[in-house]
Amino acid sequence: MIYYLLRIMKPLQVYVDDAELARLEEWARGRRMSKSQAIRAAIRALTQRADDDPLLSLSGMVHDRLPADVSAHFDRYLQETFVAEPPASYAKRGRRSRASARR
Repeated sequence: MIYYLLRIMKPLQVYVDDAELARLEEWARGRRMSKSQAIRAAIRALTQRADDDPLLSLSGMVHDRLPADVSAHFDRYLQETFVAEPPASYAKRGRRSRASARR
């Protein structure tokens, strides 16, 4: 057994194929993590309960009036619903001429 941050860590053996192992190694390397750290992060993400995260607990609250394809076309729907004030129209001014300095 290994003591990891004052917790007792138990070994777990997992069988993966070559492609899965390569993806895991690439993912972990890109984040400067070991494969073990990456697997522990995945386990935490997969087993996290919605009531542990206030943002996840909001999931499903507004499903009544949303279109079925909102996730596929989110940007389009956001653009259609975004209301902004039109830019102010200022009268175009002519360029002022500088008075020449007296000597």
